Amino acid sequence: MAKRMTSSNNQTKRSEKSTRVFKPGTQKKRDEALKNKRQRIMNAALTLFAKYGVNGTTVEQIAEAGEVSKSNLLYYFASKEQLYIEVIQHLLEVWLRPLKSFETHQDAIATLSEYIDIKLKLSRDHPAESKLFCMEVVQGAPLLLNELESPLCELVEAKVKVINSWIEQGKLLPVDPYHLIFSIWAITQHYADFNVQINAVTGKDLHQPAFFNSALKSVKQLILGGITPRMTI
Repeated sequence: MAKRMTSSNNQTKRSEKSTRVFKPGTQKKRDEALKNKRQRIMNAALTLFAKYGVNGTTVEQIAEAGEVSKSNLLYYFASKEQLYIEVIQHLLEVWLRPLKSFETHQDAIATLSEYIDIKLKLSRDHPAESKLFCMEVVQGAPLLLNELESPLCELVEAKVKVINSWIEQGKLLPVDPYHLIFSIWAITQHYADFNVQINAVTGKDLHQPAFFNSALKSVKQLILGGITPRMTI
């Protein structure tokens, strides 16, 4: 009977602790601290996943890099696989946000030009994210297949319709919309995924302003040069 009462008291204390109400200012600070810790864990996981892959990375390594205990990490993320999926989902959201802005009424060349600009900057500023995504896809996207088959597929389908509309309006020369999107992804992300190779060949990378500007100009010329309508006299 005493053991039952002790167990019941402990459960009551945990319940009271979990439902404790803080002052607005205190609650805001707590929420910010929790958010920052969660983001720190995700940043540490990203670096390690991009370097060693999900199978080559342990929860202990992530916890150490994120400066939290293993139990604290598992409080925020139920498993290493869940953490991995959330990291990938976050980078997909960042990558796809610019593509979502494509609208029929926009200037086609200006919109695509800005998209190439953004994608190359993402390759410069977030190479680990690109490498991690590349690694996942090369392995057959075992943990991300649902994301690729549903949200990504739906988004691309919607933007294919926009590009076809631009072509019908004479804003673009005829081109297969899928291959146009794939080409932009492939060329811009190459600078992140193969930055070691690029540096070995040229001795330069996207962090050097002159090289970045040269790459941006060349990529736009290669992609947009073949789809920009020519004025006829």
